[in-house]
Amino acid sequence: MRITGYRALNTVQEWGRPVGDANGVYADGLTDVPIVVVTTDEGITGVGMGPHVELDAIFAALDGEDPRAVTALYDRMLRQTFKAGHAGAVFGAIGAFDTALWDIKAKAAGQPLWRMLGGRDRVVPAYASGLDIDLDDDDLVATYKVYAERGIRAAKLKGGLDVDRDRHRLTLVKDVLAEAGGVSRPGLMLDANECWSRKQAVRYVAELERTLDLIWVEEPVRRWDAEGHAAVGRGLRASVASGENLSGLEQFRPLLTAGALDIVQTASVWGVTHFLRVSALAHAYDLPVSPIGTNPVGLLHAATSVPNHLTSELQVLRPPVGIDIDLQIENGAFVLGDAAGLGISMDEVAIAACALRPATVSFDGPGVRPERAGQRLLAAAG
Repeated sequence: MRITGYRALNTVQEWGRPVGDANGVYADGLTDVPIVVVTTDEGITGVGMGPHVELDAIFAALDGEDPRAVTALYDRMLRQTFKAGHAGAVFGAIGAFDTALWDIKAKAAGQPLWRMLGGRDRVVPAYASGLDIDLDDDDLVATYKVYAERGIRAAKLKGGLDVDRDRHRLTLVKDVLAEAGGVSRPGLMLDANECWSRKQAVRYVAELERTLDLIWVEEPVRRWDAEGHAAVGRGLRASVASGENLSGLEQFRPLLTAGALDIVQTASVWGVTHFLRVSALAHAYDLPVSPIGTNPVGLLHAATSVPNHLTSELQVLRPPVGIDIDLQIENGAFVLGDAAGLGISMDEVAIAACALRPATVSFDGPGVRPERAGQRLLAAAG
């Protein structure tokens, strides 16, 4: 089998409500979903989701190769782009190709990826994560009731701008999950998305911890600040989680060496091979891993095969426009199906039609760091 080409597609995720975090909000509830489809001479195709950056340069490392040599081709892609390939959008594009290759390899074997990777159980524990910072109380409660109906008993809220508001919102969600599940202490987490300084993080979360029990606080300081994460961790009862914006083992090593992380995260956009390697590194430090992402299907399959998976982020309950995925959300978990590969099927007519629709411009929303992030004395207005 040989790789013959690729094509790039774009669809959108319809949230049906504003989504965002402490850095900004997509008010229209639409987010872009770039797709990479890899083709072979045997008619088997693979699907990955990630940025459309330097695709031709990256594909030069794959053209004509046997797609089943996934991990070797992953390193070949990194070498092909070594000046920029270990970070940012280029790393995400490599992750999209990597995920597509794993999809092909499992399809060629006639197995779902979770089984081919050595997973024993198709059930992957989940927690709810609504990207909910812009929701009022009624919408927040309604959103988490839907998660609770799927058996979810733990939730991560976006926050970091107003401690009193965050306490109120966390309490609302706690009550929703407790009532739905008949549990007295649902799991609660808070994601600050790098919006605090070190001391702000400790003061803020310590204040919440006077009345709430948090499992973890996520990205309390800048993603690369190993000493800062460690200092925050020493000042809190909650665990410190981070890593979704780190790429390559070289970016994780300083934080793990410093004892800065309690929960090691990776983003679905960076691909399956990256997740497997980070999971092995974290396991060497006796640390759990937790994948995050809007469409984390590749990492869900991979999570079944690692010994230190804790829980995976469930953001949205329906796939992007024109995409169908062979998985269910039941009893608080992702339940992977038996379809070969990742279990992704596409309606490219629907995808082509939706590509004509407007979405939030790229310079707006959570992807832009506010000018005063980490420098606020008072709660953010509004």
